[in-house]
Amino acid sequence: MHKTIHLFDRLPQVDAREEAETEFVRPSMRKEPLIGVIRNARSHRNNNGNASGDLPAGVLVATPEKRGELPTILADFAAKQVDCIAIDGGDGTVRDILTCGAGVFGDSWPDLIILPNGKTNALGLDLGLPPGWSLAEAIAAVKRGNTVRRRPMVIAQRENPAAQVRGFIMGAGVFNRAIALGQRSHDLGAFNAAAVGVTAAWSVLQALLGRAGNPWRRGTYMKLRTSDGAEIPHAGGLPADERFLVLASTLANFPAGLDPFRGMEEPLRMAVLDNPRRGLLLRIGSLMRGNASDATLRRGAHLVGDETLEVDIADSFILDGEAFPSGHYILSAGTPLRFVVP
Repeated sequence: MHKTIHLFDRLPQVDAREEAETEFVRPSMRKEPLIGVIRNARSHRNNNGNASGDLPAGVLVATPEKRGELPTILADFAAKQVDCIAIDGGDGTVRDILTCGAGVFGDSWPDLIILPNGKTNALGLDLGLPPGWSLAEAIAAVKRGNTVRRRPMVIAQRENPAAQVRGFIMGAGVFNRAIALGQRSHDLGAFNAAAVGVTAAWSVLQALLGRAGNPWRRGTYMKLRTSDGAEIPHAGGLPADERFLVLASTLANFPAGLDPFRGMEEPLRMAVLDNPRRGLLLRIGSLMRGNASDATLRRGAHLVGDETLEVDIADSFILDGEAFPSGHYILSAGTPLRFVVP
């Protein structure tokens, strides 16, 4: 739960437990739902006071100072058989809680409430949550039974599947530099869709106008394979073992009107740019709106959907705003989780 991008030196270790311990027992219907709130006090909208508002009866609140406190908090919520867990923060807070909770709840989580109070709230936008959605409004939605399902992306080390992290938007290559730029746009007051627009426009401009040595035109060593072991083809423009950009996600909807995976039914989807050729970059707008032409694909764009994807990468990758180390990874779509919506 850091303010700026932090490079983890390793993935968190999710300890395997016996099935009886990980199976969350849903309580009998209570007159008032028991809600466990985990509040990230460092999140953008939580800096001044309690963004969760006045707390009604039946609400338990935890405000951890460190990520290491999350497993204990989540285990306590499980022991109390909460009806819902409310995550008060941004996408990074969601990532940390889903990752730490995997060893507590296994594949059987209570319903999840997102209170989108971070700098970036892509999951909240995907769920259609209105700005300023409050805990009281969320509890009313719980009582109405309003939920949708989303599958988080699980990124696990190939050699050690217990080393894993869970989130919704993963990127690599020039995406890393774009995220660093996005952090600077936050400092200038741009958030969510505005930050995405500023970051995307400036990143493409740098890659288009930059010379060969410009870092915005640099490739990153990586190997990309589908679930059957086939390597995703390469159209040239960079060495065959380098790619310019990778973006993977399990979200259904994206901010700023983007829809790169339009019409794709697979739970895990990936967009790949092989190179920074200007003929490809000039078409990136149509690609990110889901209107990629055959000409765009021939120039080195790929849209891939699968249950699992394999990534070998020599540089760090970004998951929901923070960096994780290079390595050999398996990406998969996790178990569907229930999210409360208006």
